[in-house]
Amino acid sequence: MTATVVPDLSPSFAPLRLGSGHRLANRWGVAPLTNQQSHSDGTLSEEELRWLAMRGAGGFGLTMTCAAHVMAVGQGFPGQLGIWGDQHLPGLRRLAGALRASGTVSLVQLHHAGFRAPPSLTGRAPVGPSSDASTGAVALTLAEVVDVRDAFIAAAVRAQQAGFDGVELHGAHGYLLCSFLSPGENRRSDAYGGSLEARWRLLFEILDGVRAACGTGFLVAVRISPERFGLDVREQLALFAALDARGDVDLIDVSMWDVFKRPEDPAFADVDLLTAYTALRRRHSRLAVAGKIATPAEVAAVIAAGAAVALLGRGAILHHDFPRRAAVEATFCPRSLPVPATVLADEGLSPTFIDYMRRWKGFVAEAEPSLDDEGRRWSERRDSNSRPSAPKADALPGCATPRWQGD
Repeated sequence: MTATVVPDLSPSFAPLRLGSGHRLANRWGVAPLTNQQSHSDGTLSEEELRWLAMRGAGGFGLTMTCAAHVMAVGQGFPGQLGIWGDQHLPGLRRLAGALRASGTVSLVQLHHAGFRAPPSLTGRAPVGPSSDASTGAVALTLAEVVDVRDAFIAAAVRAQQAGFDGVELHGAHGYLLCSFLSPGENRRSDAYGGSLEARWRLLFEILDGVRAACGTGFLVAVRISPERFGLDVREQLALFAALDARGDVDLIDVSMWDVFKRPEDPAFADVDLLTAYTALRRRHSRLAVAGKIATPAEVAAVIAAGAAVALLGRGAILHHDFPRRAAVEATFCPRSLPVPATVLADEGLSPTFIDYMRRWKGFVAEAEPSLDDEGRRWSERRDSNSRPSAPKADALPGCATPRWQGD
């Protein structure tokens, strides 16, 4: 009989001290997840408060909010959390207080949807670094770029006033800051376009402003995409190195879509994304990674590879207490997909959030399946073969990997 192989999770439960002085109790984080649970004016709802507070209490060392828009015209989703006005402060204070009480370190993710802001929500055409016929986006004027910069900084100040430990600047997924980084999307000829450093300028000016306004003891993170969205793989690796060299970015969150996949650029076909970033020298910033990290074995694998923090998206949806369960149950396996809506409700998802998750094929079961003998995995389960391009982590026998489209 083959013995059960249990991954060594002890490194993932080691505390982590960041440059700002904040201490994470462990290396497990809740990725910033769109959930559409806030009110239409951007104020916090009870449902969003409950969803995040449950994760903080569930043992995650780091908990991030969903993307919170820093300008009313930068809204990207219905029911998106807002941080563009002082009217949002009462709810934000409640959320920060609940997360602080749970012992987790808390971040607000700051966001402007840019090209991806629906006119039906904002009442105007979307904006970007340059005009874009496919989306109807118009180019920001130089004065408007300055307004965007100042809005991000003001939002960071609100997050600090509310009591959060820090913020994450959303520079990934084709949103506004990401599009400024892109050589294809950013065709400006002024100080914010052209050379690599000029395309980085807006992000770096926001970082300068946040540090000046909030001080060195405020945690600052940046989320970037390693590829896609008009980005160049080499340029994004260079951006990571430049952010680290600044010395004032605590955490660089690389949203890989799948941490074990190989880059789409054939020049990097011999290395997976995780290895490409863990191989980079880091003097000041810690590396966080997100993308289909689904099992305790995969958390162990990314930490062993050199990442400082493993960010869970759908895994944190399936189990609000994923880290706590993994710490005390040697053979803990997350639920396999699809799962019934009733289970998601028990995990703190509102009906609105559950409806949003139905967009992800195979996540929400449309019929109530029966529980198997262990009471966790469902009898109507999808076949989850290992990822063909992924380096295989030491998988737990019988621990099926939930299959989804990304974090």
